[in-house]
Amino acid sequence: MAVPKRKQSHSRTNLRRSNNSKMTAPTMVKCSNCGEYNLTHRVCSKCGHYANKEIVKVEA
Repeated sequence: MAVPKRKQSHSRTNLRRSNNSKMTAPTMVKCSNCGEYNLTHRVCSKCGHYANKEIVKVEA
């Protein structure tokens, strides 16, 4: 079985670990009906449309 030749330094270990825990902003898209921003693949909370179809009736 392969074994590392030298001990990996603390800074290298921390650099490797820091890339795994990056936070990313959620992907937002404009609603094709009303132009409101919402998460992808979700029904618009403002007008109730998804993929140019009315899915939920929203009361005014």
